[in-house]
Amino acid sequence: MVTATNVDATAVNTIGWLSAADWTIVVPVYQRQYRWDIGGCEQLLADIRAVADLDDRHMHFIGSILSSASGGSGDTELVLIDGQQRTTTLMLLVAALQHTVREAHPELADQLQRVLVHSEDPSRTKLRPHPAWASVFERVVLDLSPSPGEQRDSRFDDNYAFFRSQISLDEAPHIWRGLQKLEHVAITLGAGANAQQIFESLNSTGEPLRDHELIHNYVLMGLNHVEQRQIESDFWQPIERDTGEHIADFWRQYLTMRTGREVTVVGGRGVYDAFRHEFPRLEFADLLAHAEEWRALARVYRTLLDPAQAPDADIARQLRHLNTFGSGMYPLVMRAYRDLEQGRIDRVELLDTLEMVQSLLMRRCVVGTGIERLVARLCRAREDGRDAFIAAVSRITPSDERIAVALKYSELPYATYVLTRIAGVDGAEALDLEHIFPLAPADSWTGDGVREWSAYTEDEQNSHRALAQTIGNLTVLEEDLAVRAFDRPFPEKKSLYARSAVAATAELAQLPAWGTAAIAERSARLTERFVQVWRRPGGPAIDDDGLTPVLDAVRRRGWPLGWHREWSYVEYCGEHWEVYDVKHLFNRVFKRLWADARDAVVSYSARRGGPVYTAQSWNGQWDRLDDDHSLYMGWDSSYMLSAAQGVLEEAGLAPEVFVKYSYIGNAM
Repeated sequence: MVTATNVDATAVNTIGWLSAADWTIVVPVYQRQYRWDIGGCEQLLADIRAVADLDDRHMHFIGSILSSASGGSGDTELVLIDGQQRTTTLMLLVAALQHTVREAHPELADQLQRVLVHSEDPSRTKLRPHPAWASVFERVVLDLSPSPGEQRDSRFDDNYAFFRSQISLDEAPHIWRGLQKLEHVAITLGAGANAQQIFESLNSTGEPLRDHELIHNYVLMGLNHVEQRQIESDFWQPIERDTGEHIADFWRQYLTMRTGREVTVVGGRGVYDAFRHEFPRLEFADLLAHAEEWRALARVYRTLLDPAQAPDADIARQLRHLNTFGSGMYPLVMRAYRDLEQGRIDRVELLDTLEMVQSLLMRRCVVGTGIERLVARLCRAREDGRDAFIAAVSRITPSDERIAVALKYSELPYATYVLTRIAGVDGAEALDLEHIFPLAPADSWTGDGVREWSAYTEDEQNSHRALAQTIGNLTVLEEDLAVRAFDRPFPEKKSLYARSAVAATAELAQLPAWGTAAIAERSARLTERFVQVWRRPGGPAIDDDGLTPVLDAVRRRGWPLGWHREWSYVEYCGEHWEVYDVKHLFNRVFKRLWADARDAVVSYSARRGGPVYTAQSWNGQWDRLDDDHSLYMGWDSSYMLSAAQGVLEEAGLAPEVFVKYSYIGNAM
């Protein structure tokens, strides 16, 4: 047998490996900064709790940790090449656990301390991070007070505080049991091994799994072979057939539909992370019920992608119209279509919903307010009933007055879709968009058969150009006629228009001339028709000024250090707050609700393990709520935003709180 001489790979118990007394684990200076966030810590803690519940045969594999042995300063050192993030996070979890139990369970505290520090020198941590942040890590792990004047926030503080907040004294033995069931492959390199080549081999071979592939593996992983084959053949393969190349979008939009929250794709696996969060444990009986729903919704998704498959011609037509705007509203429409199949709504309500959504999207496109990040709030509103849904759509649908101004002076979006619907004709694919006054007129072009374009004054020419792409100067025309009409003077076009089967186009042949006055008059007539086709639903006539519901707020990524204005302001239950960032919002929301809805704060904090505590149990930033309660302010911004959203939901106030993203944020 041939053996490797430069690489030693051994499956080991992770806590036993960390507890070994004869080495220091060193993070080399070329390693990236520690960057696990609270979401990763939450998942790790959930995995540890889950494996702690299982019998002794079950362990939890956390991957491989790659290191090289090095002798220095009389100690054996293991230089981490790959595995810094997991190792550091485990050390922070063990530190939080040790600090929780050290007074009540000294024997357990001693076992935990052996993981953290050298037995002969408790002031030296087993893990030695990059020198730039080693002192911060040691302060957290050794529970030292910050140096005078030190205001340095770090991921070490954030994640330690999260673990400390989540672990109660009663649960500590259970967490310790789960920790002791972690395993990994320890890969140690000899002097002749090429560390970079091995690192690249571990991390860069093959294509990374995509979100839907990770979901597939996650669903099947814990099943026996018979169960796997049943799920694969009865459910997964039909889902793949129905969604095809759009399967990743299907899962993202399904999760938005189910949770009422936008699913952000970050780092290639945001959808998978959201799926795991929504389905933390899948017992086989529960999995069958969920899979039945997934399969049914995948079938609906196929109909959305190809409306011709809808058995109802009117619904198919409306789905085709909706697809003009892309798939952004699929989460809402999937649920509505499935409700029709199950008899919870009738076809009239579905058709009304499809029309209402088109009106919302079309009107917002016309006035330029954008159609992104709308669907989650509409999904939430629909769950509260039809009246709540109509009110939600109404609130963010621009008024007739704004539409009239925009159509008069602005370029018409989705022009062929608009003009064919106004004209009441189907088969838009057989019609071309026609500019009555051409975008680039020749010098000989004329609108009345008398004056040529070259004789128009500069102001007249500019006035025509300004209106060239507005609704008044556009029509639809059959392809063969459109080719012949292209760029011709208006008197020559009239005979071609007269031959069109589109009544709104044929009417143009009756006009004596074409110019800015005719464009303005036609814009006014078509605008009247526009607001009838794309009606604004009933409800308060309020345009939302670009406000984002707090539940749809997300942290902007890539902001440079020192930014100050993430938001221009916050609207809180009708009040205008000069609140510019997540930390300020978190503080103000919790303080306000502590005064107005204390039961909601207490309930939320008890369920989530913070951020309100009766004692300031660890070092960090605190703000006192009253003599007996403090608010921990040391969280990272993602946790703070989630907490502010969660407590507002708990208090029933989330629908009444909005943020206005700043212009600076949009520019960046």
